[in-house]
Order: sequence, then structure tokens, then C-alpha cells
Amino acid sequence: MIKSAAKKTALLLFVSTLMFVNTLPTFAATIPDNIQKFISKDFPKTTFRFDGMVILPDNTIYLPLFPAKILNPETLAIKQTYPSGKTLASKPDVVILNNDFALLKVVDNPRGYKTIAQMTNPPTELKTGLLPQDLLVPKGLVVPDNLKSIIGNLEIKTVNDPGIRIENSKPVISELSGSTLKTLSEIPPLKNKSFYVSSPYSKNIQVFNPGAKTPEYSLKQINVPISMQAYDNKFLLVTAYEKPSVDVISLADDQIIKQIYTKTQPDEIVIDKNKNIAYISSSVDSSIYTVNLETMTLSKQIKITGMCEKLTLSEDGTKLFYYDKKTRDIWAIELDNNYLLKEIGKFPNVSKIAFTNNKIYITSRTKNRLAIIDYQTIGLIAEIEVCEKPIDMLTFHGRLYVLGAGDNSIQILDTKTDQLTDAIYLNTNGFSTKLNYIDGTNIALITDTKASLYTVFDLGTNKIIKTIPLDIPASSIVVTEKVQKI
Repeated sequence: MIKSAAKKTALLLFVSTLMFVNTLPTFAATIPDNIQKFISKDFPKTTFRFDGMVILPDNTIYLPLFPAKILNPETLAIKQTYPSGKTLASKPDVVILNNDFALLKVVDNPRGYKTIAQMTNPPTELKTGLLPQDLLVPKGLVVPDNLKSIIGNLEIKTVNDPGIRIENSKPVISELSGSTLKTLSEIPPLKNKSFYVSSPYSKNIQVFNPGAKTPEYSLKQINVPISMQAYDNKFLLVTAYEKPSVDVISLADDQIIKQIYTKTQPDEIVIDKNKNIAYISSSVDSSIYTVNLETMTLSKQIKITGMCEKLTLSEDGTKLFYYDKKTRDIWAIELDNNYLLKEIGKFPNVSKIAFTNNKIYITSRTKNRLAIIDYQTIGLIAEIEVCEKPIDMLTFHGRLYVLGAGDNSIQILDTKTDQLTDAIYLNTNGFSTKLNYIDGTNIALITDTKASLYTVFDLGTNKIIKTIPLDIPASSIVVTEKVQKI
């Protein structure tokens, strides 16, 4: 069980910063800040994707063309457009700035393929420029022969390349019997959403519409996913067994846009959306990697003690918690305190760690116990019996929700008094696995690896809204805004 406070130790965490190779500007996908500001004046909600693609709010795509040497004029301005005399707001086919940086609009050819403007005599700035070499361009893009030099070693997939998208049969929308709702989309937090579902029975990620039993389509995976998280409603980060990289899937393309390689297999992913950072554990390497989500690049490798699992980020983003599955020790990392590593104690078969009100909540799956620890003193506040096989926890508005897999129940604890206040039974006859919270809402989706269904739960009223059948049991669900495809 939890150790006494007298035996606690604090260790300074060794942090090794990964080495990166500097590359030439033409190979760096990041659009310079002054160019981003110039474009954003006319199109404030433009997406500057980390691979270099520029996507305007109406999904107009511009490909960036980097010159051999970017000039530094006092004031950035348009030098030339095609057709000539246009403003950026009119979205011309070609824009050349006075620093020799160019933008090429992707257009549809009458024959059905995507291309860029055909020019009899392209300006020198275009003929000598180069596209970012990690750019994911639309499949089957046709580049005019007199501009083929801009491609370099960039690979362009053919239109026949299926990519990772696998078409499924027509989705079957479940009947919401006993409810005035016709579809889950009538629930405001679920309107215009996409559900990305992983399953222990499939390598692929299934993509569902709210309330659908059959997936709309699937995203093909070579290995079984371990963890997946969405970022900015545009990208899906996925780790998988026997794969030393994190896949970054562009939801607008349904393509793997980048693979972020680590030294060993990465495992769990948690995301700090306020700081645009992902923390990714690797138990084999006793490391936690940090990823800059704006550039999708590794920024640090944090060496830790033990084999990390049950990775948890505090709500304010200042602390990480994890369980050493080899020694059963629980650790905290103070991210804003020079990565101080703080030992919390031991607890058997930890299934989940939560943190709120300066208290640590730890469940033991086999002992059906919940330990509550004061973070400052590392003293045990209480240890109480909870539902059978507690598998997951979620904090929400002063309450702690404990999900029991054995009896398919949710127990609710008041985090001010640390008293259990309610128990809700799902009646699914399955094996519940996870409380999948939808950011910014009062909705959680409860997945089940035995029964082919998920439960929609209202955290505001503590009531079950509906149980939805699926074609395949789900282990986790990630919910994003429905993305307009490009």
C-alpha cells in the first residue's frame, strides 16, 4: 500500500534534449512568421500546416515555394501575381512576394485531377524555387512539365493509391428507442462530430458518425494501436505496438502526414492543449518524450525512473503522474520545477491516476480500492472500497467519476469531502473500459471491450442519455469536429 510520508524521496530528473540536424530553409516546412501574418491579414483563420501546406478558411489550398535564398525587404508586399494585378484577397493562382517566396494555388483540372497554374513562361522565382520536401500534397497532383524542378525529391502519390482510407458499407444509424431524439446529432455537443474508434479486435481505426452502428470508413493501420489523441480537430496522433514512431494523421486528408520517430516503441499519449505539447511515454526506454504539436517535432527526451504507464497530466499542465509497472511505485514529475521527480509511494495493480484539489487519486484494479493522497505532504488521506475492478477515472466540476469494469458501474465521489455520493449502473452486461471525455462539453462516452456498444453519459446531470450498438467492440473513442476534406 501507500508508503508513509517519512520515506518519500525527491530526485532531480535528468533531462536530455534531443539533438536535431539543422536543414536548409527549403527543407524546413514552417512558413516564416512575417508571411503568415501577411496572409492572415486577408484570411484570419488560415491554417499553416506543419508540413508547409497553407489552407484558407474556405479550404482553398496554396503550396509554398521556398526560394534558394529568402530576401528580407523592409516591408513585405506582393511583387507579382498570375493573373497579374490581383490582390491576395482575390485568391490568384500564383502569388510572388518581394522576398521571392511564392504561393501556388491548387486548382481542379477539367479532366478531374488537381494541378497548379499552367504558365507558358514561368517567372524565375518559380523555376528556381522548391516545395518543402516533407509536404503532403493532394494525391495525383499534376505539376506542369516546365515547373517539375520545384518537386525535388518530394513524392506525389498517384490517384490510384488508396492511402489509409478504407471504404465501408453504408453506415446504419441506430434507432433511439424510448427517446424523443431521432439521432445523437440532436444533442448539441455531438452535432457535426466524428468518432474515431479503436478496437482490440481490429488494427484499423473506425470512423463513425454519431449514433451510427456501422463505420462510415476506416483508417488502415499496419500495427494494433496503443493510444490515440486528437489535436486541434485537425490531426490524430497514434502509437502502435512494435512501431518506434508516432503517426500523425491529417484528418482533412485521411493520410499519415508525418511519422515522429523515437528510440523505442512509444506507448501512451497525453496532450496539453494550452501549451500545444504532447507527452508520450516509452516504458521500455524509461522515457517520456515531449512533442511540439505546432511543428510536430520532438523537443525533449525526459529520462525517468522505472517503466512508465498510466500516464496522467494534471489539469493545470504543471505535473505528470505515472505508475512504474515493474516496482509498483507511483511518481510525479513537476514540469514547472526543473522536472523534479517526486516519489509518491506504492499501490498494487494501479489502473488509473487522477489529480484535483491538490490531491492524488489512485485506483487498484485487483483490490477494488481508491487511495487519496495529499500532494504536499504525501500523506494518506483515505483509502476506501470502490466498485468492482475500477478501470478508469475522470474529474469534472468537483466530482470524481470511477468506472468499474466488473459491475459496469460509475461511482461518483465529491472531491471536497472525499465521500462517495452516488452509484449508477450501466446495465450493459459487458466489460467497461474507459471514460472518453469530449473536451468542452458535459458528455463522456463509455466504451466496452466485451459488448459491442458505447454509452453516452451526461456528466452535468449524472444520467445515461443512450446506449448505442456498434459493429465491433471499442476500447477507446476520440471525438473531433467533422473536418471538411481537401
